[in-house]
Amino acid sequence: MRISVSSDMDEPVARALLAELRERGHDVRAHGALSHGDDPQWAVCSEAAAREVAAGTADQAVVCCWTGTGASIAANKVPGVRAALCTDATTADGARRWNDANVLALSLRLTSEPLLREILDAWFAGAPSDDAEDRRNVDRVRRLDQERTGA
Repeated sequence: MRISVSSDMDEPVARALLAELRERGHDVRAHGALSHGDDPQWAVCSEAAAREVAAGTADQAVVCCWTGTGASIAANKVPGVRAALCTDATTADGARRWNDANVLALSLRLTSEPLLREILDAWFAGAPSDDAEDRRNVDRVRRLDQERTGA
């Protein structure tokens, strides 16, 4: 899977994220503080990672900042992106299942390396729900994107 990763700081958990994704066999593209010469501002690098998902050049993305909130806000401004801030495995599973989230947002402050692995396990094991109500909700979010962009 092609995964775009961004972080506004070169923190140990961000480096561990890159290593963990590569160890799992993913093709990883880094942005922000994780890529020499990139703009590390959370709004800039999160947008860059999210745009790759929206364009189809990445299958998913993981965006990081100190709290995870700014990264998720920036990513969610990109039409077609459904970013979820996840601080535990249960939330990551639910985000994939009920929200068909395609961008995982993480807090550099709250996420330890063991917790990171648990969140990634749940994220990658999760799949979008086939439940009609869940699909209607995700479709409504897609329509909101279309209304916003005039598509």
